[in-house]
Amino acid sequence: MAGKSNKAKVFIVEDETFLRELYEELLIGDGYDVVSAVDGEDALNKISDTKFDLTVLYIMLPKKDGFTVMQELNDAGKGDYLGKVIMLTNLGQDALVKRGFDMGAVGYLIKSAYTPDQILGEVAKFLE
Repeated sequence: MAGKSNKAKVFIVEDETFLRELYEELLIGDGYDVVSAVDGEDALNKISDTKFDLTVLYIMLPKKDGFTVMQELNDAGKGDYLGKVIMLTNLGQDALVKRGFDMGAVGYLIKSAYTPDQILGEVAKFLE
């Protein structure tokens, strides 16, 4: 039976230091292997040859936004390196939600509507 025997690799791309570090701490505490990035360029640099099981990708990032990160990876044939993508944002516009799903995201969380613990729960659900 597959399960947590192989630690899932989770990539957190969030520019807000407090939240990024909090998500990282909670996920590591739950047994995940976590890598984080502070902006879109940092995310693209950290992907290189690492494949993640799941990425929590904030949309409104400095340098390159979350959509640009997904697009550039898809264009480079590395779209699957992000694994399952959960988009994280404070925006709830339908057009952005649709764009995220059209680009392959599996989930969409409005950051202000979830506590960090609830986001952790969503990550676990998507990794099951």
